[in-house]
Amino acid sequence: MLQSKLFTKTLRNPPKDEAALNARLLIRAGFIHKVMAGVYEYLPLGFRVIEKIKQIIREEMDAIGGQEIALSALQDKSVWEKSGRWDDNVLDIWFKTKLKNDSESGFATTHEEPLTFLMKNYIASYRDLPVYTYQFQTKFRNELRAKSGLLRCREFLMKDLYSFCRTREEHEAFYEKAKQAYHKVFERVGLGDITFFTFASGSSFSKYSHEFQTLAEVGEDTVYLDRKRKLAVNKEVMGEEALQELGLREKDLEEVRAIEVGNIFPLGTKFSDAFDLVYLDEAGEKHKVIMGSYGIGLGRLMGALVEVFHDKDGIMWPEAVAPFAAHLLELEGASAEKLYRDLQAQGVEVLYDERKTSAGEKFHDADLLGLPWRLVVSPKTQGKIEVKKRSEKNTTLMSQSEVVKLFMSKKN
Repeated sequence: MLQSKLFTKTLRNPPKDEAALNARLLIRAGFIHKVMAGVYEYLPLGFRVIEKIKQIIREEMDAIGGQEIALSALQDKSVWEKSGRWDDNVLDIWFKTKLKNDSESGFATTHEEPLTFLMKNYIASYRDLPVYTYQFQTKFRNELRAKSGLLRCREFLMKDLYSFCRTREEHEAFYEKAKQAYHKVFERVGLGDITFFTFASGSSFSKYSHEFQTLAEVGEDTVYLDRKRKLAVNKEVMGEEALQELGLREKDLEEVRAIEVGNIFPLGTKFSDAFDLVYLDEAGEKHKVIMGSYGIGLGRLMGALVEVFHDKDGIMWPEAVAPFAAHLLELEGASAEKLYRDLQAQGVEVLYDERKTSAGEKFHDADLLGLPWRLVVSPKTQGKIEVKKRSEKNTTLMSQSEVVKLFMSKKN
Protein backbone atom coordinates (compact mmCIF):
# COMPACT_ATOMS: atom_id res chain seq x y z
CA MET A 1 0.00 0.00 0.00
CA LEU A 2 1.30 3.44 -0.96
CA GLN A 3 0.50 5.91 1.79
CA SER A 4 -0.22 8.62 -0.77
CA LYS A 5 -3.07 6.45 -2.08
CA LEU A 6 -4.80 6.16 1.30
CA PHE A 7 -7.85 8.39 1.15
CA THR A 8 -7.71 8.75 4.94
CA LYS A 9 -5.56 11.37 6.62
CA THR A 10 -4.16 11.66 10.12
CA LEU A 11 -5.50 14.39 12.40
CA ARG A 12 -3.33 16.64 14.55
CA ASN A 13 -5.96 16.98 17.27
CA PRO A 14 -8.33 14.39 18.74
CA PRO A 15 -12.08 14.80 18.19
CA LYS A 16 -13.66 17.06 20.81
CA ASP A 17 -16.72 14.85 21.30
CA GLU A 18 -14.75 11.69 22.15
CA ALA A 19 -13.42 11.03 25.66
CA ALA A 20 -12.20 7.43 25.27
CA LEU A 21 -8.51 7.09 24.47
CA ASN A 22 -9.04 4.15 22.11
CA ALA A 23 -11.48 6.11 19.94
CA ARG A 24 -9.41 9.30 20.07
CA LEU A 25 -6.29 7.53 18.79
CA LEU A 26 -8.11 5.40 16.22
CA ILE A 27 -9.96 8.41 14.79
CA ARG A 28 -6.83 10.57 14.73
CA ALA A 29 -4.87 7.82 12.97
CA GLY A 30 -7.62 7.24 10.40
CA PHE A 31 -8.58 3.72 11.45
CA ILE A 32 -12.23 4.48 12.20
CA HIS A 33 -14.83 7.19 11.60
CA LYS A 34 -17.47 8.13 14.16
CA VAL A 35 -21.02 8.26 12.81
CA MET A 36 -22.77 8.97 16.12
CA ALA A 37 -22.45 7.92 19.75
CA GLY A 38 -21.79 4.18 19.82
CA VAL A 39 -21.57 3.79 16.03
CA TYR A 40 -18.24 3.67 14.16
CA GLU A 41 -17.18 2.85 10.61
CA TYR A 42 -13.97 0.97 9.83
CA LEU A 43 -11.69 2.67 7.32
CA PRO A 44 -9.01 0.78 5.32
CA LEU A 45 -6.45 0.52 8.14
CA GLY A 46 -9.06 -0.30 10.77
CA PHE A 47 -10.71 -2.86 8.51
CA ARG A 48 -7.38 -4.65 8.09
CA VAL A 49 -7.01 -4.86 11.89
CA ILE A 50 -10.53 -6.25 12.28
CA GLU A 51 -9.87 -8.83 9.56
CA LYS A 52 -6.64 -9.94 11.29
CA ILE A 53 -8.52 -10.36 14.57
CA LYS A 54 -11.31 -12.19 12.76
CA GLN A 55 -8.92 -14.66 11.14
CA ILE A 56 -7.24 -15.50 14.45
CA ILE A 57 -10.64 -16.17 16.03
CA ARG A 58 -11.80 -18.16 12.99
CA GLU A 59 -8.76 -20.43 13.14
CA GLU A 60 -9.28 -21.17 16.83
CA MET A 61 -13.02 -21.80 16.42
CA ASP A 62 -12.39 -24.12 13.49
CA ALA A 63 -9.77 -25.98 15.55
CA ILE A 64 -12.40 -27.02 18.13
CA GLY A 65 -14.91 -28.14 15.50
CA GLY A 66 -16.82 -24.93 14.88
CA GLN A 67 -18.77 -24.56 11.62
CA GLU A 68 -19.06 -21.00 10.34
CA ILE A 69 -22.47 -19.67 9.33
CA ALA A 70 -24.11 -16.28 8.79
CA LEU A 71 -27.52 -15.59 10.30
CA SER A 72 -29.85 -12.71 9.58
CA ALA A 73 -29.61 -9.48 11.57
CA LEU A 74 -33.33 -8.76 10.96
CA GLN A 75 -35.39 -10.77 13.42
CA ASP A 76 -38.79 -12.48 13.39
CA LYS A 77 -40.88 -11.26 16.33
CA SER A 78 -42.69 -14.59 16.72
CA VAL A 79 -39.41 -16.48 17.26
CA TRP A 80 -38.37 -14.23 20.13
CA GLU A 81 -41.83 -14.35 21.69
CA LYS A 82 -41.27 -18.06 22.32
CA SER A 83 -38.51 -17.29 24.82
CA GLY A 84 -40.23 -14.19 26.20
CA ARG A 85 -37.33 -11.95 25.22
CA TRP A 86 -39.25 -9.88 22.68
CA ASP A 87 -40.79 -8.04 25.64
CA ASP A 88 -38.90 -4.78 26.34
CA ASN A 89 -39.40 -5.39 30.04
CA VAL A 90 -37.33 -8.57 29.69
CA LEU A 91 -34.77 -7.39 27.13
CA ASP A 92 -34.63 -3.60 27.10
CA ILE A 93 -31.98 -2.94 24.42
CA TRP A 94 -33.99 -3.72 21.27
CA PHE A 95 -33.96 -1.68 18.10
CA LYS A 96 -37.42 -2.43 16.66
CA THR A 97 -39.12 -1.32 13.46
CA LYS A 98 -42.39 -1.69 11.55
CA LEU A 99 -42.31 -3.35 8.13
CA LYS A 100 -44.41 -2.14 5.18
CA ASN A 101 -47.04 -4.79 5.94
CA ASP A 102 -47.34 -3.29 9.45
CA SER A 103 -45.71 -6.31 11.12
CA GLU A 104 -42.97 -5.70 13.66
CA SER A 105 -39.35 -6.76 13.39
CA GLY A 106 -36.13 -6.07 15.27
CA PHE A 107 -32.36 -6.07 14.82
CA ALA A 108 -30.61 -8.92 16.63
CA THR A 109 -28.93 -8.21 19.94
CA THR A 110 -27.74 -11.83 20.06
CA HIS A 111 -28.71 -15.06 18.24
CA GLU A 112 -29.68 -17.80 20.72
CA GLU A 113 -33.35 -17.74 19.69
CA PRO A 114 -33.05 -17.73 15.89
CA LEU A 115 -30.33 -20.37 15.90
CA THR A 116 -32.25 -22.68 18.25
CA PHE A 117 -35.28 -22.25 15.99
CA LEU A 118 -33.11 -23.05 12.95
CA MET A 119 -31.68 -26.18 14.57
CA LYS A 120 -35.15 -27.72 14.89
CA ASN A 121 -34.78 -28.41 11.16
CA TYR A 122 -31.51 -30.32 11.60
CA ILE A 123 -31.49 -31.95 15.04
CA ALA A 124 -33.76 -34.94 15.63
CA SER A 125 -31.51 -37.86 16.60
CA TYR A 126 -28.51 -38.42 18.86
CA ARG A 127 -26.60 -38.97 15.63
CA ASP A 128 -27.13 -35.28 14.75
CA LEU A 129 -25.22 -34.12 17.82
CA PRO A 130 -23.01 -32.48 18.93
CA VAL A 131 -23.13 -29.34 16.75
CA TYR A 132 -20.94 -26.26 17.16
CA THR A 133 -21.78 -23.26 14.98
CA TYR A 134 -20.35 -19.77 14.97
CA GLN A 135 -20.61 -16.55 13.01
CA PHE A 136 -19.25 -13.04 12.68
CA GLN A 137 -22.37 -10.92 12.81
CA THR A 138 -23.28 -7.27 13.36
CA LYS A 139 -25.35 -6.86 16.53
CA PHE A 140 -27.52 -3.92 17.51
CA ARG A 141 -28.08 -2.91 21.12
CA ASN A 142 -29.99 0.19 22.12
CA GLU A 143 -27.68 1.03 25.02
CA LEU A 144 -28.92 3.81 27.29
CA ARG A 145 -25.47 5.37 27.14
CA ALA A 146 -22.89 4.26 24.58
CA LYS A 147 -19.47 5.09 25.99
CA SER A 148 -15.78 4.22 26.09
CA GLY A 149 -15.33 4.35 22.31
CA LEU A 150 -15.26 0.86 20.83
CA LEU A 151 -15.72 -0.73 24.25
CA ARG A 152 -19.48 -0.12 24.39
CA CYS A 153 -21.28 0.42 21.09
CA ARG A 154 -24.83 0.36 19.79
CA GLU A 155 -23.74 -1.40 16.60
CA PHE A 156 -20.82 -3.82 16.71
CA LEU A 157 -19.33 -6.94 15.15
CA MET A 158 -19.41 -10.05 17.33
CA LYS A 159 -18.15 -13.58 17.00
CA ASP A 160 -20.81 -15.72 18.63
CA LEU A 161 -20.52 -19.48 18.86
CA TYR A 162 -23.29 -21.78 20.08
CA SER A 163 -22.91 -25.41 21.15
CA PHE A 164 -25.62 -28.07 21.01
CA CYS A 165 -24.84 -31.22 23.01
CA ARG A 166 -26.53 -34.46 24.09
CA THR A 167 -25.49 -34.50 27.73
CA ARG A 168 -24.09 -32.16 30.35
CA GLU A 169 -20.84 -34.15 30.30
CA GLU A 170 -20.54 -33.63 26.54
CA HIS A 171 -21.33 -29.93 27.00
CA GLU A 172 -18.76 -29.54 29.79
CA ALA A 173 -16.05 -31.19 27.70
CA PHE A 174 -16.67 -28.76 24.85
CA TYR A 175 -16.99 -25.83 27.25
CA GLU A 176 -13.45 -26.54 28.45
CA LYS A 177 -12.22 -26.70 24.84
CA ALA A 178 -13.86 -23.36 24.12
CA LYS A 179 -12.27 -21.88 27.24
CA GLN A 180 -8.81 -22.98 26.08
CA ALA A 181 -9.51 -21.71 22.55
CA TYR A 182 -10.35 -18.29 24.00
CA HIS A 183 -7.09 -18.27 25.94
CA LYS A 184 -5.29 -18.99 22.65
CA VAL A 185 -7.09 -16.14 20.89
CA PHE A 186 -6.09 -13.61 23.54
CA GLU A 187 -2.55 -14.95 23.62
CA ARG A 188 -2.24 -14.64 19.84
CA VAL A 189 -3.50 -11.06 19.71
CA GLY A 190 -1.00 -10.07 22.41
CA LEU A 191 -3.15 -9.91 25.55
CA GLY A 192 -2.46 -13.36 26.98
CA ASP A 193 -0.37 -12.28 29.98
CA ILE A 194 -2.94 -9.77 31.24
CA THR A 195 -6.22 -11.54 30.41
CA PHE A 196 -7.77 -13.68 33.12
CA PHE A 197 -10.57 -16.23 33.38
CA THR A 198 -13.19 -14.58 35.58
CA PHE A 199 -16.31 -15.84 37.35
CA ALA A 200 -19.34 -13.59 36.87
CA SER A 201 -23.10 -13.70 37.24
CA GLY A 202 -24.84 -16.37 35.21
CA SER A 203 -28.03 -14.30 35.13
CA SER A 204 -30.99 -16.60 34.43
CA PHE A 205 -28.85 -19.20 32.66
CA SER A 206 -26.70 -20.65 35.45
CA LYS A 207 -25.13 -19.67 38.76
CA TYR A 208 -21.96 -18.44 37.05
CA SER A 209 -20.97 -17.32 33.61
CA HIS A 210 -17.36 -16.83 32.72
CA GLU A 211 -15.61 -13.75 31.39
CA PHE A 212 -12.17 -13.07 30.03
CA GLN A 213 -11.03 -9.82 31.63
CA THR A 214 -8.04 -7.80 30.41
CA LEU A 215 -6.32 -5.61 32.98
CA ALA A 216 -6.69 -1.92 32.08
CA GLU A 217 -7.08 1.27 34.08
CA VAL A 218 -10.06 2.34 31.94
CA GLY A 219 -11.90 -0.95 32.39
CA GLU A 220 -15.60 -0.73 33.27
CA ASP A 221 -15.41 -3.80 35.52
CA THR A 222 -13.93 -4.25 38.97
CA VAL A 223 -12.57 -7.76 39.47
CA TYR A 224 -10.73 -9.48 42.29
CA LEU A 225 -7.71 -11.27 40.91
CA ASP A 226 -5.61 -14.16 42.16
CA ARG A 227 -2.51 -13.66 40.01
CA LYS A 228 -0.87 -16.95 40.98
CA ARG A 229 -3.88 -19.01 39.98
CA LYS A 230 -4.76 -16.70 37.06
CA LEU A 231 -8.38 -16.62 38.21
CA ALA A 232 -10.62 -13.68 39.05
CA VAL A 233 -14.07 -12.95 40.45
CA ASN A 234 -16.22 -10.12 39.16
CA LYS A 235 -17.34 -7.67 41.83
CA GLU A 236 -20.99 -8.52 41.06
CA VAL A 237 -20.57 -12.02 42.52
CA MET A 238 -17.81 -11.34 45.01
CA GLY A 239 -18.70 -12.71 48.42
CA GLU A 240 -17.78 -15.29 51.04
CA GLU A 241 -20.02 -17.97 49.49
CA ALA A 242 -18.55 -17.48 46.01
CA LEU A 243 -14.97 -17.56 47.30
CA GLN A 244 -15.66 -20.74 49.22
CA GLU A 245 -17.22 -22.43 46.20
CA LEU A 246 -14.35 -21.40 43.93
CA GLY A 247 -11.61 -22.27 46.40
CA LEU A 248 -10.26 -18.71 46.51
CA ARG A 249 -9.00 -16.83 49.56
CA GLU A 250 -9.75 -13.16 50.03
CA LYS A 251 -6.19 -12.41 51.21
CA ASP A 252 -4.85 -13.68 47.86
CA LEU A 253 -7.07 -11.36 45.83
CA GLU A 254 -6.15 -7.98 44.36
CA GLU A 255 -8.79 -5.44 43.31
CA VAL A 256 -8.16 -4.34 39.73
CA ARG A 257 -9.97 -2.65 36.84
CA ALA A 258 -10.47 -4.65 33.67
CA ILE A 259 -12.07 -4.73 30.22
CA GLU A 260 -14.27 -7.72 29.41
CA VAL A 261 -12.96 -9.02 26.07
CA GLY A 262 -14.92 -12.28 25.90
CA ASN A 263 -17.53 -14.35 27.70
CA ILE A 264 -18.85 -17.91 27.73
CA PHE A 265 -22.20 -19.05 29.14
CA PRO A 266 -23.65 -22.46 29.95
CA LEU A 267 -27.24 -22.12 28.73
CA GLY A 268 -28.52 -25.50 29.88
CA THR A 269 -31.96 -26.20 28.35
CA LYS A 270 -33.34 -22.64 28.66
CA PHE A 271 -33.76 -22.26 24.90
CA SER A 272 -34.35 -25.94 24.19
CA ASP A 273 -37.31 -25.71 26.55
CA ALA A 274 -38.68 -22.62 24.82
CA PHE A 275 -38.42 -24.14 21.33
CA ASP A 276 -38.86 -27.81 22.25
CA LEU A 277 -35.49 -28.65 20.73
CA VAL A 278 -35.16 -32.37 21.47
CA TYR A 279 -33.41 -35.44 20.14
CA LEU A 280 -34.15 -39.16 20.34
CA ASP A 281 -31.52 -41.39 21.95
CA GLU A 282 -30.63 -44.95 20.90
CA ALA A 283 -33.68 -46.26 22.76
CA GLY A 284 -36.02 -43.77 21.11
CA GLU A 285 -36.42 -41.64 24.24
CA LYS A 286 -36.65 -37.84 24.02
CA HIS A 287 -34.09 -35.54 25.62
CA LYS A 288 -33.62 -31.76 25.63
CA VAL A 289 -30.52 -30.47 23.86
CA ILE A 290 -27.91 -28.87 26.18
CA MET A 291 -26.64 -25.50 24.91
CA GLY A 292 -23.80 -23.06 25.46
CA SER A 293 -22.99 -19.56 24.16
CA TYR A 294 -19.53 -18.06 23.54
CA GLY A 295 -18.94 -14.43 22.49
CA ILE A 296 -16.12 -12.07 21.53
CA GLY A 297 -16.74 -8.50 20.36
CA LEU A 298 -14.17 -7.76 17.65
CA GLY A 299 -14.37 -3.98 17.89
CA ARG A 300 -14.24 -4.15 21.69
CA LEU A 301 -11.12 -6.32 21.41
CA MET A 302 -9.57 -3.81 19.00
CA GLY A 303 -10.36 -0.99 21.42
CA ALA A 304 -8.87 -2.95 24.32
CA LEU A 305 -5.66 -3.49 22.33
CA VAL A 306 -5.31 0.26 21.83
CA GLU A 307 -5.99 0.96 25.52
CA VAL A 308 -3.22 -1.47 26.47
CA PHE A 309 -0.71 -0.84 23.66
CA HIS A 310 -0.07 2.87 23.23
CA ASP A 311 2.24 5.63 24.36
CA LYS A 312 2.06 9.44 24.30
CA ASP A 313 2.76 9.44 20.54
CA GLY A 314 0.21 6.92 19.35
CA ILE A 315 -0.72 3.25 18.98
CA MET A 316 1.68 0.29 19.25
CA TRP A 317 0.01 -2.65 17.46
CA PRO A 318 1.05 -6.22 18.30
CA GLU A 319 2.45 -7.86 15.15
CA ALA A 320 -0.37 -10.40 14.83
CA VAL A 321 -3.09 -7.77 14.35
CA ALA A 322 -1.22 -4.81 12.83
CA PRO A 323 -2.64 -3.63 9.49
CA PHE A 324 0.86 -3.86 8.01
CA ALA A 325 4.03 -5.47 9.34
CA ALA A 326 6.25 -2.51 8.47
CA HIS A 327 6.04 1.21 7.82
CA LEU A 328 8.60 2.15 5.16
CA LEU A 329 9.54 5.83 5.22
CA GLU A 330 11.30 7.38 2.24
CA LEU A 331 12.96 10.67 3.18
CA GLU A 332 13.79 13.40 0.69
CA GLY A 333 16.86 12.63 -1.43
CA ALA A 334 16.57 8.84 -1.15
CA SER A 335 14.54 6.10 -2.81
CA ALA A 336 12.92 3.16 -1.01
CA GLU A 337 11.28 1.74 -4.13
CA LYS A 338 13.59 -1.29 -4.43
CA LEU A 339 13.20 -2.26 -0.79
CA TYR A 340 9.44 -1.91 -1.11
CA ARG A 341 9.37 -4.21 -4.14
CA ASP A 342 11.72 -6.74 -2.52
CA LEU A 343 9.59 -6.94 0.62
CA GLN A 344 6.40 -7.18 -1.42
CA ALA A 345 7.89 -10.01 -3.48
CA GLN A 346 8.41 -11.97 -0.25
CA GLY A 347 4.81 -11.42 0.85
CA VAL A 348 5.65 -8.87 3.56
CA GLU A 349 2.84 -6.40 4.21
CA VAL A 350 4.29 -2.89 3.91
CA LEU A 351 2.84 0.60 4.12
CA TYR A 352 5.16 2.68 1.94
CA ASP A 353 5.25 6.39 2.81
CA GLU A 354 6.55 7.89 -0.43
CA ARG A 355 4.70 11.19 0.07
CA LYS A 356 6.48 14.45 -0.72
CA THR A 357 6.30 15.81 2.79
CA SER A 358 8.66 16.56 5.66
CA ALA A 359 10.55 13.95 7.67
CA GLY A 360 8.92 15.29 10.83
CA GLU A 361 5.42 14.66 9.48
CA LYS A 362 6.36 11.15 8.37
CA PHE A 363 7.81 10.25 11.77
CA HIS A 364 4.79 11.75 13.52
CA ASP A 365 2.38 9.71 11.40
CA ALA A 366 4.44 6.55 11.82
CA ASP A 367 4.27 6.85 15.62
CA LEU A 368 0.55 7.59 15.53
CA LEU A 369 -0.33 4.67 13.22
CA GLY A 370 1.80 2.33 15.32
CA LEU A 371 2.94 -0.34 12.86
CA PRO A 372 5.32 -2.82 14.56
CA TRP A 373 8.43 -1.94 12.51
CA ARG A 374 9.64 1.35 11.07
CA LEU A 375 12.11 1.28 8.17
CA VAL A 376 13.70 4.58 7.15
CA VAL A 377 15.57 5.14 3.89
CA SER A 378 17.56 8.36 4.10
CA PRO A 379 20.55 9.97 2.35
CA LYS A 380 22.28 10.12 5.75
CA THR A 381 22.47 6.34 6.18
CA GLN A 382 24.63 5.79 3.04
CA GLY A 383 22.66 2.92 1.55
CA LYS A 384 21.73 1.34 4.87
CA ILE A 385 18.21 1.10 6.29
CA GLU A 386 17.37 2.48 9.72
CA VAL A 387 15.32 -0.22 11.47
CA LYS A 388 13.30 0.42 14.64
CA LYS A 389 10.60 -1.47 16.51
CA ARG A 390 7.67 0.78 17.44
CA SER A 391 7.76 -0.49 21.02
CA GLU A 392 11.51 0.20 21.47
CA LYS A 393 13.74 3.28 21.44
CA ASN A 394 16.88 1.89 19.83
CA THR A 395 17.48 1.83 16.07
CA THR A 396 19.70 -0.46 14.01
CA LEU A 397 21.32 0.04 10.61
CA MET A 398 20.91 -2.89 8.20
CA SER A 399 21.53 -3.56 4.53
CA GLN A 400 18.54 -4.08 2.27
CA SER A 401 19.20 -7.82 2.09
CA GLU A 402 19.41 -8.01 5.91
CA VAL A 403 16.06 -6.25 6.23
CA VAL A 404 14.44 -8.72 3.82
CA LYS A 405 15.98 -11.63 5.76
CA LEU A 406 14.66 -10.17 9.03
CA PHE A 407 11.08 -10.24 7.78
CA MET A 408 11.45 -13.59 6.08
CA SER A 409 12.60 -15.10 9.39
CA LYS A 410 9.39 -13.82 10.99
CA LYS A 411 7.26 -15.63 8.41
CA ASN A 412 9.01 -18.99 8.89
